Amino acid sequence: MANDDIWILGINMTKFGKHPNEDVVDLASEATLAALADAGVTMADMGILAAGNLMGAAAGIGQQLQKQVGQTGIPVFNVANACATGATAIRTVIMAIKAGECDMGLAVGVEKLSGAGMLGAGMGPAASDEWTPSGRLGAVSGLEGKLGTDMMPGVFAQVGMEYGHKYGGTSFELFARISAKNHSNSTLNPLAAIQKDMTFEQIMAEPMIAYPNTRAMCSANSDGAAAAVLVSGEKLRTLSKEQQRRAVKVSASVLTSDPYEEGCQILPNVNTLTRNAARQAYELAGIGPEDLDLVELHDCFATAELVHYDNLMLCPEGGAVDFFESGAPFRTGSTPVNVSGGLESKGHPIAATGIANIWEICHHLRGEAGPRQIEGAKVGLAHVIGLGSACGVHILEKSGL
Repeated sequence: MANDDIWILGINMTKFGKHPNEDVVDLASEATLAALADAGVTMADMGILAAGNLMGAAAGIGQQLQKQVGQTGIPVFNVANACATGATAIRTVIMAIKAGECDMGLAVGVEKLSGAGMLGAGMGPAASDEWTPSGRLGAVSGLEGKLGTDMMPGVFAQVGMEYGHKYGGTSFELFARISAKNHSNSTLNPLAAIQKDMTFEQIMAEPMIAYPNTRAMCSANSDGAAAAVLVSGEKLRTLSKEQQRRAVKVSASVLTSDPYEEGCQILPNVNTLTRNAARQAYELAGIGPEDLDLVELHDCFATAELVHYDNLMLCPEGGAVDFFESGAPFRTGSTPVNVSGGLESKGHPIAATGIANIWEICHHLRGEAGPRQIEGAKVGLAHVIGLGSACGVHILEKSGL
């Protein structure tokens, strides 16, 4: 291993779902202590803490967490970056280790979201039928009045429909079948919020949220936390052989935002920044999408999964429908996608998701995923995207030590 290699030494997550008797500090502490135990280290070994929490970002979750798991005086970075919050916490720790400020650090993401309703609601409707830019919104505007919705189900419904109009082949049934794949996968994941197999007919019969996404095709708002301990390659060499064997290499860690495009001033562009992040990640890792053994991507809606097949270059441009129809993204396919059940089933406690997606990949690379194990998995990709917009892509590799 090179001196500048970064490794995940320990990682864990709580069960996602409803936790009425636990607050964000309880959940974050549970994930943190489990990740430290998984790594075989303590808070005294940490040189930095990056803690993500979106809905209560002003409260300083990192400092609150320290009071429960150990106050050691280390720098704390409280992170909020939409649905990419957890990935941003991971990226923050990686940058600190690469900068030589520490050799080990902790990233945590936590959220209480069960019963939150539709995310994006409550931003306020248009004041009138006519939208007029004014003040700061004249330069960087909100969505309301241009799209007719500022709610994520509507935005991602349009993203999927736009892809279908451009390339063809999409249908209500196709998106339902994507969702059915993920719901089937969830039955093998004991930490998923929803562990229920559903046929595509059942999914299509669910209440319509924003065509073509019914309720079962939408990510499940839930409570949960995830945490990861990261370590430098140099420090890892001083640890036990068992710690080295279970460590997972971070071959690429990339965070992007929207480049300027005229269109993204109107409709959030989840495509360009994801494609840019994927391209950078493959280059850093020295691999191509054909080398991936599994992918956890941000399927906040069934429509999102389809377009991200394309954005992550798992298929030729415009070929997402053919990619799905080939069976490639199924658990037994050539490039399994969202074997955890994805956000639609595993759940989506916003700040925890980016780390939870990485946890799933690590689980397979370590050979610890039980009945949903992708046999022989050596390389995986974890992806998250948050409107605003931010995209995190991490490529992970099995330890050869």
